[in-house]
Amino acid sequence: MAAQAGIRPIGLSVEERNRRMVRYWLYLVLLVLFALFVVGGATRLTGSGLSITEWKPIHGVIPPIGEAQWQEELEKYRQIPQYQEINRGMSLDEFKTIFWWEWGHRILARGVGFLVALPLAFFWLTGRLESHLKPKLLGLLALGGLQGFIGWWMVASGLSERVSVSQYRLAVHLVLACVIFTATMLIARGLAPHSAPPTATRTRSQAGWLLVLVLFQIYLGALVAGLHAGLTFNTWPLMDGQVWPSGLLVMDPAWVNFFENPKTVQFMHRLGAYVLFAMSIWHVIVAWREEPRSPHARRAMVLFALVLAQAIIGIMTLVMVVPLGLALTHHAFAIVVLGFAAAHWRAAKGPYPLPSQAIRV
Repeated sequence: MAAQAGIRPIGLSVEERNRRMVRYWLYLVLLVLFALFVVGGATRLTGSGLSITEWKPIHGVIPPIGEAQWQEELEKYRQIPQYQEINRGMSLDEFKTIFWWEWGHRILARGVGFLVALPLAFFWLTGRLESHLKPKLLGLLALGGLQGFIGWWMVASGLSERVSVSQYRLAVHLVLACVIFTATMLIARGLAPHSAPPTATRTRSQAGWLLVLVLFQIYLGALVAGLHAGLTFNTWPLMDGQVWPSGLLVMDPAWVNFFENPKTVQFMHRLGAYVLFAMSIWHVIVAWREEPRSPHARRAMVLFALVLAQAIIGIMTLVMVVPLGLALTHHAFAIVVLGFAAAHWRAAKGPYPLPSQAIRV
C-alpha cells in the first residue's frame, strides 16, 4: 500500500551508500598500509634495507631472474660499506633472504599507490566523491608519492659512507608513513555513522593531544631504531643502574645528544612512554567524570589498554635485548595504537556532515 501511495521504503540515501563504498575502500587501504608497516619493520630489523642499491620505480617491479641477474645484484651490494664491514663473505642464498624483504617492502609500497590512485579515479569520475573529500584524497596520493622519494633518500644515506641508513632520514620516513596512515583513518572514520553525538570540548581536546603524543613517541622510537639504541642499557625500570642516568649530554653541542647519543635517545623514548601512559590514564578519568558510560569513555579505556599493552611489549623487547619477534610486534602494535587513537579522536568530533538531506531510497 505504501509503495502504491508513492512512499519509498526507508533505507540508505545515495550519499550514504557512496560514503560506505569509499569508507570500505579506505579500510582496505589501511589494511595494506599496516602490512607495509610490518614488512618495513622486518626489513629494518633484519638489516635488509640496503640490499637493493638502485631506485627503479618501474623496472624494479621485476626481481632478478636467473643466476646471472642474481650475481649482478649481489655484486652491486658488495660495493657498499654494509657488505664490506658487516656482511663480507655473504653467500648468494643469504643475500636472497635480505633481498626479498626489501623487494617485498617496495612492491607493497607500489601496490598501495595503485590501490589509492585507481579507485580514487573511479569514485571521482562517477561522481561518488563529496567535494570536501577530493582535496583530502588527492593529498593522500601526493603524500604517497613523496613517501616513495623519501624512502629512496633514506636508503641512499647508507650506500656510500655508512653501514646503515641515517637515523634522521629513517625518522622522517616512518613519521610520514604514520601521517599517511593517520590521515587515512581520520577520513575513513569521518565517513562512518557515529553511535553518539560529539563529545565535550575538554575530552575531545585530550583525545587529540593523545594522538599527537602517540605520533611523537613513534618518532622517538624511529631514532632508537636508527641508532640501534635498544641493544644497550637493557634494564628496566633503572637505566644504566640509575633513575636519571649520567652521560646524557656528553656530546657538543648539547642538542645533538637528542638525535645522535644512543643513551639520550633511549632515555627520551622511555620518558615519552611514561608521559603517554600517564596522559592516557588521565584521559580515562576525565572522560568517565564528564561523560560516564558513554561510547567515548569506553573508547578511552580501550586506548589506555592498548597503551598499557604496548608498554609491556616495549619493556619485554628491551630487557630481552630486542629479539626479532618481539621487536616486530612492538613496531606493529605501535601502528595499532596510532590507528585507534586517530579513530578515537575523529569519533569524538562526530562524522562529516552530509552535503544535503537526500531522499531515502
